[in-house]
Amino acid sequence: MSRVGKSPVEIPKGVSVSVAGDVVSVKGPKGEMKSPIVAGITVAIEGTQVKVARSGDLPKMRAAHGLVRALIANAVNGVSLGFKKELDIVGVGFKGEVKGREVVFALGYSHPVIYPIPKGIDIVIDPKTNHVVISGVDRQSVGQVAAEIREFRPPDVYKGKGIKYSNEVLRKKAGKAGGK
Repeated sequence: MSRVGKSPVEIPKGVSVSVAGDVVSVKGPKGEMKSPIVAGITVAIEGTQVKVARSGDLPKMRAAHGLVRALIANAVNGVSLGFKKELDIVGVGFKGEVKGREVVFALGYSHPVIYPIPKGIDIVIDPKTNHVVISGVDRQSVGQVAAEIREFRPPDVYKGKGIKYSNEVLRKKAGKAGGK
């Protein structure tokens, strides 16, 4: 039995879960999500818990067992609490600004970098500290947006300039000795 798959998912108050065919629908105060069910996996709602079981013991089936349970747990957490990622823009003159449904970054290039905000994602940038907060219901899309924004200017290994995760610890290189 999968360690992840065998533990049930608790359904908090204000969240409703329904199973229709091969899709689990989760509705809550922050929004709605749908999660697919892999063939050979069964999902049952018992009271305030969602239980996931598998029909066989093949390696693919065991992997899918934990996967489906994790996707359902992420959907329940997303519609009840939401997910967020935090980034910091570090560097002189580096900044970001939200304009409508797009973010305009000044990252030391000869042109501004414009990023359209995907549906279901909210981005807030504090202009004084250049602290970026990305929030949304879907954990995967929040992480993907954070990774795409970080990729515009990854942190420099010598000076630390660029876009980094707030909890990321950078190891800077020493650079040249430069003569005596």
